[in-house]
Amino acid sequence: MKVKISRKEHFNAAHRLFNADWSDEENARVFGKCSNPNYHGHNYEVIVSLTGEPSKETGYVFDMKALSDLIRENVLKKFDHQNLNLDTEFFKELNPTAENIAIVIWRILRQKIDSNLELKITLYETERNVVEYPAS
Repeated sequence: MKVKISRKEHFNAAHRLFNADWSDEENARVFGKCSNPNYHGHNYEVIVSLTGEPSKETGYVFDMKALSDLIRENVLKKFDHQNLNLDTEFFKELNPTAENIAIVIWRILRQKIDSNLELKITLYETERNVVEYPAS
């Protein structure tokens, strides 16, 4: 009997969407305001969900406090109040789209969470723009 648990956190970060191989005009055409050379920011909401069987000993799928600590230490400390393009190693060569941010968060946390648990990242870039990885 599997149960899904989720922990919601938030972080604020700036980024610029662009392809270094394209002209400024092409970047502006494809990415619009998101390609502003001076960057722009978002108040991201991230939901980390784990699915698995509750432990017979604790009743937990995963300790929520431990999950919160994992997210804080491995994601929030690296992304919160950062320029994703300039201040993080993850996006030096990777366009920091919401899709790529969700994948990077998944990869970071996947290394820290038992592979017996299914891991899903839901990232709200805005109230209306939402990304899930992996896709259902």
